[in-house]
Amino acid sequence: MTEYNYEQRMISLLISTHPGWRYEQRDLPGLPQWWATRYCPLRPDQRKAGARDVLGRTSLRRLASALARHDEILHNLRY
Repeated sequence: MTEYNYEQRMISLLISTHPGWRYEQRDLPGLPQWWATRYCPLRPDQRKAGARDVLGRTSLRRLASALARHDEILHNLRY
C-alpha cells in the first residue's frame, strides 16, 4: 500500500468515525501536518473540560488518537 493510499484510507476512517470534523493536511514548517477542525463550536463547559475546536498532530495515527480522547471528554460530559 502506498503512503497516499494509506492516508486516503485513514481519512475515510476518520470521517466515518468522527463525522463532526473537517480534515486537512498543511505543509507549514514547525507545525503539525494533519489538522481536524470542528464544524460546530463547543460550549464553554466543554472547553473547560479540555475539549478543543481544532486539533493538530504530526501524523494521522496521532490525530485519530487525539480525536478518540476528545470523544471521551465529551462523553464524560454527556454531550
